[in-house]
Amino acid sequence: MQTVDPTAANSVHRNGHTPKEDSSLSPLTEAVHAGEARFRSHNSLTVPIVQTSTYTFDNTAELIDYVENHMFWDVPEREEYGRYGNPTVRAAEAKIAALDKAEDAVMVSSGMAAITNTMLILLSAGDHFIITEDCYRRTRAFCRTFLTRFGIECTTVRPGDYDAIEAAIQPNTRLIFSESPTNPFLRCLDYARLADIAQRHKVKTAVDTTFGTPMNVRPIEYGIDLVIHSVTKYLGGHNDLLAGCVVGNYSITTALRQAQGVMGAVVDPHCGYLILRGLKTLGLRMRQHNASGMAVARFLEDHPKVRRVWYPGLESHPDYEVAARTMQGFGGVISFEIDGDGPAASRFIDACRIPRIGPSLGGVESLIEQPSIISYYDTDPEVRLALGISDELVRLSLGIEETDDLIADLAQALESA
Repeated sequence: MQTVDPTAANSVHRNGHTPKEDSSLSPLTEAVHAGEARFRSHNSLTVPIVQTSTYTFDNTAELIDYVENHMFWDVPEREEYGRYGNPTVRAAEAKIAALDKAEDAVMVSSGMAAITNTMLILLSAGDHFIITEDCYRRTRAFCRTFLTRFGIECTTVRPGDYDAIEAAIQPNTRLIFSESPTNPFLRCLDYARLADIAQRHKVKTAVDTTFGTPMNVRPIEYGIDLVIHSVTKYLGGHNDLLAGCVVGNYSITTALRQAQGVMGAVVDPHCGYLILRGLKTLGLRMRQHNASGMAVARFLEDHPKVRRVWYPGLESHPDYEVAARTMQGFGGVISFEIDGDGPAASRFIDACRIPRIGPSLGGVESLIEQPSIISYYDTDPEVRLALGISDELVRLSLGIEETDDLIADLAQALESA
């Protein structure tokens, strides 16, 4: 039986995978093949699930060689213990890095773990950072509740106000954190402008692009330092796993990877396999998400029972120009207000036959929710309304169902509102 020596492959990455710069392939092709050169044992077409927690050594000399020459690499040539790495997970990391046009990616146990680990590594007691005000509410809660306990100060600014972002920078500012598109109003960043501000002030930037995916936007190409994904959403794509990913240059990801062995927010081998499987169809799925998103957004904007629609592909969206300039597609999430009251929005949601009520997004099944109930039910109404979360607001995450079927279902449900 023919075997493949991963170290003999032409020009391999430090983790044994084909580097992004070796390929001029399209993102759809890279989603299928990138990151998999190392794992062809037993002539397997797919990357095997390396289901082990411990990796053994043939003899003491091999162990000494590992300790002396490989143990402290940011991405070692081989594994020692499951908390420090897994070959199946490494392949998924390399594929996401290739799609984002980055040097490296570090997979963690959830999207929130990607955010919290990044902040804990980049920020220390006495530091200051900036976050935009419509970031995910759990991200903002972590900043307010946990980071302040460690003497880390945070300033919140409005999304799209770059003068306010620059004015908020202090001598001890270390990080600017944002999302793009944001949840639920899908505000979009001018990445080049943000990167210019940060670089002039020697501040790192991190952007959560879960709603965008590398198929629609690649912020690292505009100078952003770190990209964060909730892999649970579009990248996994099937509502059947939890994972997160931090993508960037080795200078930053090395510290994240080393800290992961201490913090323990790891991804198990089977989850890594599911991520690889989901990534292979990411390009095809995003085509459908993008197409349905645009068609449904236009339908909703023209409907007399819809007060307002937020979708970056619509000319009415406040960030339409920057989204059109930086994104290849606008995704499958649409937020809109029913022309009525909260009960009318609930009646509409309950009348939908295809979307199911649920809090996530990015999977093959469509999901729908009232943010005022599913995310902000216990929040003071004045605080909630100050964030724009009205009782009439609906967030719709489109799956990959037939677009005409989705529109027909929404039309009949609107008649019931």
